[in-house]
Amino acid sequence: MNYFNVGKIVNTQGLQGELRVLSVTDFAEERFKKGSKLALFDQKENFVMEVEIASHRKQKNFDIVKFKGLYHINEVEKYKEHSLKIAEDNLTDLDEGDFYYHEIIGLEVYENDQLIGTISEILQPGANDVWVVKRKGKRDLLLPYIPPVVLNVNIPAGRVDVELLEGLDDED
Repeated sequence: MNYFNVGKIVNTQGLQGELRVLSVTDFAEERFKKGSKLALFDQKENFVMEVEIASHRKQKNFDIVKFKGLYHINEVEKYKEHSLKIAEDNLTDLDEGDFYYHEIIGLEVYENDQLIGTISEILQPGANDVWVVKRKGKRDLLLPYIPPVVLNVNIPAGRVDVELLEGLDDED
């Protein structure tokens, strides 16, 4: 079964078994809602166990979660630096024009049918996502996911068509 990363446990929070999670999903409210089931993986990407979310709240840039049945700091401290993932079977269908990160990472980026590079990661700095495009012999290109720039995303073809607006590529 395939699993997809939704967050990394970076620390404990208080004494009642809460964990501070750095989210890497656009769907944090859904992924960490009470009753959601996630898989816990250690630093070596080994499956540890399935966990159920007992509570969730936001605090600054973190999601604070508590797992059902684990209500004390001593029970959860060992999970620091572990990853939280969702099973592929638990993914929900998205609206047209919405994508999961794992669908976007690895796509090739083209401008006027000329290959620019490959999407290596997705950043969430603020109002819109920024796709990091790895290029040969050049610095990474930071591509904002906005309509005038991203013209077409074709997941089955593994391709994204873009128009680089003036100032986006400072190496030209």
